Amino acid sequence: MKIIDLDKLLPADIPEGERVLWYGRPEWVSLLRHAYRADLVAAYFGALAIWNAVMDNEAGAIAAGIAMAKTLALGAVCLGMLGLLAGLSARTTLYVVTSRRIVMKVGVALPIFFNIPYSQIASAALRAFNDGTGEIPLALGPGRRIALLHLWPHARPFHIANPQPALRSIADVGEVAEILRQAMIAEAQTRLLKANVSAPVMGTASAQQETFPSGAVAA
Repeated sequence: MKIIDLDKLLPADIPEGERVLWYGRPEWVSLLRHAYRADLVAAYFGALAIWNAVMDNEAGAIAAGIAMAKTLALGAVCLGMLGLLAGLSARTTLYVVTSRRIVMKVGVALPIFFNIPYSQIASAALRAFNDGTGEIPLALGPGRRIALLHLWPHARPFHIANPQPALRSIADVGEVAEILRQAMIAEAQTRLLKANVSAPVMGTASAQQETFPSGAVAA
């Protein structure tokens, strides 16, 4: 993995007691295929080229070939532009997983930082691709929302009403997901321990009584 100077890329120093567990960038080819949908774009222009060739076939084989070549050239230009965007997005993106939060640095022209503490994450999922890369979408808790316009393409596809930030097209996604899972469990246990330590002793009995469901009788 390429060494990244976190001190220059993060908006502030990592606080004392917080550890960086993993950091990385998206793989641009995977980002091109899965975020910018290059496969669908290529299929569209391929089908369009065949259609144009068939429609111009009556004018002769040369005319049909020219029509197909023009369509394929236009498709190549579009794919080249998408490839440039994917490369810039991958180069300017940084994902950081720490012992307390996830930091996302995104934005090609204007960098934006998102600090997402584990306490604000309701759940995390894993989606692996055949090329060995994958994505980890993060469902935020109630009252937590990041605008899709600010996130894209670093957001879970087809979740528009409730955008989910995602670590997209990262290599070794299974290992990263396990690191994140362990970190979230450890941080949740720490918060629970602190809550139990700070809870007043007089509230213990009433809290236990409230756990019984309606109609139940305690022995």
